Parts: sequence; C-alpha cells; structure tokens
Amino acid sequence: MRILLVEDDPDLSRQLKGALADAGYAVDHAPDGEEAQFLGETEPYDAVVLDLGLPKVDGVSVLERWRRNEVGTPVLILTARGAWSEKVAGFDAGADDYLTKPFHTEELLARLRALLRRSAGHAAPNLTCGGLRLDPRAARASVNGEPLRLTSLEYRLLHYLMMHQGRVISRTELVEHLYDQDFDRDSNTIEVFVGRLSKKIGSDRIETVRGLGYRLTCPADEAEGASAS
Repeated sequence: MRILLVEDDPDLSRQLKGALADAGYAVDHAPDGEEAQFLGETEPYDAVVLDLGLPKVDGVSVLERWRRNEVGTPVLILTARGAWSEKVAGFDAGADDYLTKPFHTEELLARLRALLRRSAGHAAPNLTCGGLRLDPRAARASVNGEPLRLTSLEYRLLHYLMMHQGRVISRTELVEHLYDQDFDRDSNTIEVFVGRLSKKIGSDRIETVRGLGYRLTCPADEAEGASAS
C-alpha cells in the first residue's frame, strides 16, 4: 500500500516515514502544501496523512482542492491539540479521520489500517482468503497456520492483492501502489515478484489473466471449508 505523508516538521517526518516503512508501506513525503497538492493529484495513493499547518498552502486548502478535483483518496489529518475548529474544518473539507498532536505512532498506524480497511470494504482487522491470512498489525502472513517468510516487497504485493481479492489488477496498478516515488520502477519485475509469491502461498491462489493482470482467488476447497466452519 502506498502512502503520501504531508508534514513540514523534519524530525516528525523522519520518524513517521520510518514507522510507515517498517509497517510495510511505500511512503512518499511532501514538506509543504504546494508539493502535496501536486502529488495528490498526479500519483495514485491508497491513503494520505496530512498535517493541516503547512507552509505555502495550508492543509485544509489542499484537501478542499483535492476534493474539488475529485481526488477521493482517504485522508487522515493531523491537528494541533485543542484546535477543535481545525478538526471541523478538516472534516468539512473532506477528511476521513483525524489525530491530535502529540500522538503515539502506534495510534496513527492503527487509524491508518482502519482507514484502508474501510476504503477497501473490509471490516475485520485481519485479511483472509481461505487458509491464507494476513495480519497488518504485525505485518505477518500465514498459510494454513504456517508462517510465511516474505520480503518487504512480497509482503506489500500480498497485502495489496488481499485488499482487492477477486479483482483483476494490472501490472501498472501494482507498480503504482507498491513502490514509492524514488524507486526505479519497472513493471516487468512485478512478474518476478508474483512468481516468487505464488511459490510461497500456493500456485493456485494467484491467477494470471492474460493481457490484463493478476487476481487473488480462494481455492474452491478452502472457500467451502471456510463457509462450512
């Protein structure tokens, strides 16, 4: 999952970018509202963490412009303690959730996970597909109770496929959501990662749809077992 972090404080930005990367996200950073507005309108993010007190263009104005331009990316806003008017303005501008500074990084990660679940139509905290299970809180996955040893990119790939299971996802979409802005992107490498991931989770789980992309499916016997239980 790819996140845009909009924060002008250098120390907090480094801390949050590191925490988000450790949690399995690809992260782009914008230090001011002008760059944030441009990135939000030109790059396909899964969610945005947006500070409201920004140089050049304030966060509320950035959010209002995104929504006017039909950018529907879920947004978690960061506000100063006690600034209730900022929270109201943020929600009225189109925010989906808020967090008051100072905050614990764990709470930000939890709110972000909930935001991503809601936007993808998932209610439960863990993602499942038959015997395949992914726990975003611990950044771990397993098949039939056996832990999977995944690289960070394999984990991101599995996370994205499970968030959108049953839907055909193109290689271009995967590239846009798995890598941050600075990564040397090459859609051909997706084939390699899909092949490696398939070997680890079972070759019958990821379907290659010729000319279109990939689809994560639940094997029929596992789907029946899950519904029976």
